[in-house]
Amino acid sequence: MKRQTASVRQRRKPLQQDRILTVSVPMKLARRGSRKVVIAPDGTRAIPAPQVTVVTTLMKAIARAYRWKDMMESGVYASVTDLARAEKINDSYVCRMLRLTLLAPDIVESILDGRHATNAALNNLAKPFGAEWQSQRSALS
Repeated sequence: MKRQTASVRQRRKPLQQDRILTVSVPMKLARRGSRKVVIAPDGTRAIPAPQVTVVTTLMKAIARAYRWKDMMESGVYASVTDLARAEKINDSYVCRMLRLTLLAPDIVESILDGRHATNAALNNLAKPFGAEWQSQRSALS
């Protein structure tokens, strides 16, 4: 019986953990300020720098307007006056910001992506504008 066990051991294939795999990746480490950066062989950054998204007041205003709209539509607040009182702000400001929910979807998307026109500032959009999306596009282009 011992002999059979010994012969089985000899025929056994090596396990996966017995194999060694070596991977070589050409790169350099460079200091950029107090950080280390991986540099690819062509001299570019191997891992691109994270893009910083600047949240503008216009982006915040649009987000706030949609939140307020949802609160009013779901029945949390019955009127603009109730909402303004709960948020401790002027009800005319709430009305001006709620108007932002009437903007064309592509305009809202371009604002949130940071690609909007320079005249699409909060001061300009807080003023009354047409409800037709085409007229909004032509006014902001």
